[in-house]
Amino acid sequence: MNTDLSWVLNDVLEVRGARHAVLVSGDGLLLQRSDDISRDDAETNAAAMSSMQSLSRAVAGFVGAGHGIWKQTLLEYDGGWIFLIAAGQGAYLAVSAALDVDMEAMSFRMQKTVTALSKAMSVAPRSDRSDNGVGA
Repeated sequence: MNTDLSWVLNDVLEVRGARHAVLVSGDGLLLQRSDDISRDDAETNAAAMSSMQSLSRAVAGFVGAGHGIWKQTLLEYDGGWIFLIAAGQGAYLAVSAALDVDMEAMSFRMQKTVTALSKAMSVAPRSDRSDNGVGA
């Protein structure tokens, strides 16, 4: 499937302070990028985000036995934030944002985006019925 999903990623950038968004496969391949980031930068960051989610999962048990299911990684830098969440089976959504981003609004919008991505990437199951509703 080679569907253009940039419209879904661009939607997450509606949050004030959001900068870029990338959809990443578990093995580090760039699946999609928002319009405002170059392909080269998006591919470099996709590989790094894949490594980051892997590292985050590896240390999840640090929060306590039985409580170590990774949900989100949040990284803070002098110039802003990176949010990283699961976006379905083997895919991850990463968004960069300015320091003054509304973190609650960003997390909420990312969850909405993941839901939209899930719907956009799903395929309806095949039916054994013909178009006229009579069984084949």
